[in-house]
Amino acid sequence: MKKHIKILEFALSTLWRRKYKNLGIIVVFSIIVFTLSSILLLTYSFKREAVAILSGAPELIVQRVTGGRHDLIPLDYIKEIKSIPGTGEIIPRYWGYYYDISTDGNYTILGAYDRLHDSIRLLKGDFIKKGRQGVCVIGRGVSDARFAGIGNKIPIVGSDGKVHVFTVIGVFDAKSSIVTNDLVIISLKDIRSLFSIPEDQSTDIVVRVYNPVEVNNIAGKIKSRLPDTRPITRSEILRTYDTLFDWRSGLILTMFSGAVLAFIILAWDKATGLSAEEKREIGILKAIGWETSDIMELKFWEGLVISSVSFLTGVIGGYIHIFFFGASIFSPALKGWSVIFPKFHLMPYIDPYQVVVLLFFTVIPYMAATIVPSWKASITDPDVVMRG
Repeated sequence: MKKHIKILEFALSTLWRRKYKNLGIIVVFSIIVFTLSSILLLTYSFKREAVAILSGAPELIVQRVTGGRHDLIPLDYIKEIKSIPGTGEIIPRYWGYYYDISTDGNYTILGAYDRLHDSIRLLKGDFIKKGRQGVCVIGRGVSDARFAGIGNKIPIVGSDGKVHVFTVIGVFDAKSSIVTNDLVIISLKDIRSLFSIPEDQSTDIVVRVYNPVEVNNIAGKIKSRLPDTRPITRSEILRTYDTLFDWRSGLILTMFSGAVLAFIILAWDKATGLSAEEKREIGILKAIGWETSDIMELKFWEGLVISSVSFLTGVIGGYIHIFFFGASIFSPALKGWSVIFPKFHLMPYIDPYQVVVLLFFTVIPYMAATIVPSWKASITDPDVVMRG
């Protein structure tokens, strides 16, 4: 054990003698790990946020499509959907988007409906009671962006060009900040007036299904009976999120492929041979009695120290960047148009599998690139090595 400690001490002193060169390697290595870990952590966190959102989402949403675009759906469709065996509660929903010029934010306006209160936890204040108008419940992001609390008024310009003023009676929160952060809830009568929605139509229809296994079958029956509709299942939405974030993370990785290529060149340069100084050092160690196994252990410790410091620095830096600074570098590419939403903070999620994969594809190649050329030099005659 004492021998191994002494070899480790010698490895540290060797690294310190070439501190500027090793510092450059650590900086490049850390930047690569930082980039990769940031993208992986951000993508995984977005996926977990999506799962958190959809955990309370309805099994089936029915929208009407006109000319390939989402259109208002007649309430008469509810009767036809209700006649399909296996369908449970059916609720028409009223919602839309509102761009606020004063805060440069895009808010989601939702009409209050039964059971909505059960899926949202209020932070403070009251929820909208049935029949009450001119009031709203807002998300934390909207509250911060508008500097609005309970009792304050929020003006919203309707589709008719008139200004509708709502009094804030509650600010709500949820387990996932992305669920309610940009949300403004008003009464059904208010949202119909705000967006000029006819009495016999709604934005879409939510369908509860008794047996989750039958969701796809019921969706198919709705499509066959109502050809101008588009049934959307919860699993389809989740798959869309997965595909979207996987594609965007792959796009970012492609953009940073130059940095990854630089790291590969660095590892290849170390693997193709040692410098004259390093070869001379190995020759001297062999001449004074060091075994090949001792030299291999020495280079192992050197590679482990550099790769471990670089890996930990990169991963910790990526974690801080994503969860403390809001992923300011990569989030615009992954969020897409949603960057105009009020800001929200991601919940810290770490996938151990991704960390292990990142470790395997960064630390292991560098370790191999450090040990292999040293092994070749250590099995060569010391005199030949020192002569170059």
